[in-house]
Amino acid sequence: MTTVLLVRHGLTAVTGKILLGWTPGVSLDERGRRQASDLAGRLADIPLAAIVSSPLERCRETAGTIAARRPDGPQAAGGVQPVAVDERFGECRYGDWTGQELAVLAKDPLWAVVQSHPSAVVFPGPEGEALRDTQARGVTAVREWNDRLGPDATWLLCSHGDVIRTIVADALGMHLDMYHRITVDPCSLTVIRYGERRPFVRRINDIGGDVAELLPAPPKPEGEAGAGGAGGAGTDGAVGSAAGDEAAPRPALSPDEVVGGGAGSYPPPAGGGAV
Repeated sequence: MTTVLLVRHGLTAVTGKILLGWTPGVSLDERGRRQASDLAGRLADIPLAAIVSSPLERCRETAGTIAARRPDGPQAAGGVQPVAVDERFGECRYGDWTGQELAVLAKDPLWAVVQSHPSAVVFPGPEGEALRDTQARGVTAVREWNDRLGPDATWLLCSHGDVIRTIVADALGMHLDMYHRITVDPCSLTVIRYGERRPFVRRINDIGGDVAELLPAPPKPEGEAGAGGAGGAGTDGAVGSAAGDEAAPRPALSPDEVVGGGAGSYPPPAGGGAV
């Protein structure tokens, strides 16, 4: 199975306040750089066949921090694993909404449609994109990278909250109208394994804890057959969770980490408004 590690970029100074979209020149702030460094340390031992990023600065900075901590894998001339940029993983094009405060957008009549029927939404203005098209380009790109890297590869994609949520919704077989049910916090880790018949979502919105299950399974002794090693195909179809599995304690999050930066994630004004 091809394993995809989906990472949302780290925090910026305006995450959860401004709908950034494709706004250029927005970098990680100190918190975001710390998040990226922490995640890079957690993933340092996981062999990655490729690291792929959205073209936007906040994603390239997050991916670059992870690439700089790679002990192996394909190396560039400077000794750092290269980061490939794929525009199909760029943020949804929010059109005239780009750069506006989320608190203001929450009063726009279109906001209620984004909340309740996002598959019907086309963001306003000549640069606006349909959210269903964001999902289509992201899912298509993931599957093309899977084919390129092969069924035994593990690779990392650094993208944006709405893009990752639409990819996860596809993997879960969920209608796009339910994608708001998926949470993708800044610098969180989501893991999908793509098999021949179906994808398996192994983690969603992981913001801490052990990643040993992502290591390649040790080779089996010659002639031995079995269900597979840790994280192998034999466990993907299991019903229920393994004995002793326990969720890691979740640290308290600041409001802007909970809010996220995607359209539709800002809470409605007190006393009513969009749901």
